[in-house]
Amino acid sequence: MKRIAIVEDDVAIRQNYVDALSRSGYEMESHAGRAEATAAFRLRLPDLAILDIGLGDEIDAGFGLCRDLRALSPTLPIIFLSARDSDFDVVSGLRLGADDYVTKDVSMPHLLARIAALFRRLEAARLPSRAEDILHRDALTLDINKLSVLWNGTEVPLTVTEFWMVHALVKFPGHVKNRDQLMREAELTVDDNTITSHLKRIRKKFLAIDAGFDEIETVYGIGYRWHTV
Repeated sequence: MKRIAIVEDDVAIRQNYVDALSRSGYEMESHAGRAEATAAFRLRLPDLAILDIGLGDEIDAGFGLCRDLRALSPTLPIIFLSARDSDFDVVSGLRLGADDYVTKDVSMPHLLARIAALFRRLEAARLPSRAEDILHRDALTLDINKLSVLWNGTEVPLTVTEFWMVHALVKFPGHVKNRDQLMREAELTVDDNTITSHLKRIRKKFLAIDAGFDEIETVYGIGYRWHTV
């Protein structure tokens, strides 16, 4: 059974999500604040974390907690679930490494679908790698089953969502992928700004390994493509 942790300071809201997700077959743990959650996560990581941003008197505690979680695991699925819907908050959450960002007016079926999509992508990592599941594009090696990407032999620490966005681009190098196609292949339901934020973060991770990295091209007004065949 998959275990989901939710970090939410409002008792009623927290319990509502715990009850709903439990009924959907998930094992649940819940925390009211950053310090409590961080202590628990250092002992044992959940399979997926759902974070609010404002926790108690700390208006941006969820951002700090996301950073803490990413330090513990580069691939743990993280979803921000917040009442805050500004572009600044969405972009900040994604830049810190969250896989998804949804507001609290999201329906439970929609939230469940997004959780299931993240878990489906993780399941691939448990299967043995086959030759056809490994893509080579010049300096890049992408292993679908291990959800790993190497650039010049060095692992690029991508989140689950970032991995599938890179996969969508490198699968057909030279072909432009518009935002709708990237969302479909990465199983995302987000706006254009969110796609842009993910791609900026992906580029930054490659550039941290290779300052000359320029494989992801923005085709203005159309979409994005991977250069090397």
